[in-house]
Amino acid sequence: MMIEILRPIFEMLVVIPGMLLAYLPVHSYLNQDPRNLFAWLSPLLIGISVVGGSLSYALHISTAWIIFTVILLSMFIYIKTLCVSMWKSGSVFLAIVAVFACINSLSRAFNASMIAETLPTGNEMWFCFGAGLLYNLLCWICVGAVWYPATHAARDLIEDDNLPVTWKIFWVLPLVFIGLNLFMIPKYRETLYTHRVLQGYIIISLILLALLGLFYAMLLIIANSLNRNTKLQQENQFLAMQQSRYDNLKSAIEETKHARHDLRHHFTRLFAMAEDGDLEKMKTYILAAQESVPDLDMHFSDNRAVDSIIGHYCTLARREGIPFLSKIDLPDRLPVDEVDLCLVLSNLLENALEASLRIDAGKRQIIIETYMHSEHLVLIHIENAFDGNIKEKDGVFKSSKRKGNGVGIQSVRRIAEKNGGGSSFEYNDVTFTVNVMLRD
Repeated sequence: MMIEILRPIFEMLVVIPGMLLAYLPVHSYLNQDPRNLFAWLSPLLIGISVVGGSLSYALHISTAWIIFTVILLSMFIYIKTLCVSMWKSGSVFLAIVAVFACINSLSRAFNASMIAETLPTGNEMWFCFGAGLLYNLLCWICVGAVWYPATHAARDLIEDDNLPVTWKIFWVLPLVFIGLNLFMIPKYRETLYTHRVLQGYIIISLILLALLGLFYAMLLIIANSLNRNTKLQQENQFLAMQQSRYDNLKSAIEETKHARHDLRHHFTRLFAMAEDGDLEKMKTYILAAQESVPDLDMHFSDNRAVDSIIGHYCTLARREGIPFLSKIDLPDRLPVDEVDLCLVLSNLLENALEASLRIDAGKRQIIIETYMHSEHLVLIHIENAFDGNIKEKDGVFKSSKRKGNGVGIQSVRRIAEKNGGGSSFEYNDVTFTVNVMLRD
């Protein structure tokens, strides 16, 4: 009696390894803590399986329609617990369903081979206990077998936003294999008990499973190759832009150094004029010298490179009438790479300056705060007013100057994450806020 009740329940419990496998490549997109998700989702799935299996047993009906309902409910939960596009989450979920559909066909063939002699008329409404055990075992083996590629190669593909069209097409493949497995189910179950039919059914089920795995591997390789080429093009564009920006910053730094050097000569000359008492000549000389001294000689911190970067953009902001509020507390020697820090600051301040220029003069403002949080961390906080127009998709900001993703923000993210740091970008209708953490 107990085994009869457990048979449909056991058949439906495969939803648990299925959901686990579906979450592996997208765990970084969870909109809640994984422990909290596990705490409420696990008992929910177990409860759904028990209720569904008990209902199937009580009504003495096949589990097929109940499983279909459970799949739809699980897919809804899966999509709602992720911060990723529906195309990606839906495609991943369907990919898992397709694999489990192939395993279900194998288990159905095994079930038929076990009960062919005892129930030749095919009256059973669900798998026998042995077939249900095999079904669950094969599903868990599948989870273990693809754990590594799901958490690495597949995850990298999902996190890459260079080929969004891929996800708008990919879902067709698992749907085709799901349809083929459903089409293979005989209209009359006793048909499957025929020895030759059963052998062919097993072979076809194995072929479908192998083909599905092969197609997944091929698509993964092709997509990764295309993404790699796209990334190389973006990297070349990024490097060209960063080289140009770095050259401009070096010129600004050199200009500041020369100005500081020239100041000593100016003071010597002014001292000589003061001894002669020629005040008119001194005034003329000061006016002429003032034009040659850039406004970059501002002191923000003990680090000269940071001083030059912030001073450069502070000067540009003030020339445009943009209030520039700064609070910089950095030592001469930094725990993080100085070039990385300067690139992050230059990217963010340039974006803030460009955004400020697109709004009314009375609303403009840039706020920057940079300080050491510990011996190994540098924190950067920048706020700027903007016009409220943001082009963002799945956490990726689009460039406002050209077609494609914003290179500056991508650069900041890569630099921040390079050594285990991080970055966040938040905005409302009037203010854009950036927080960056750099590690040594």
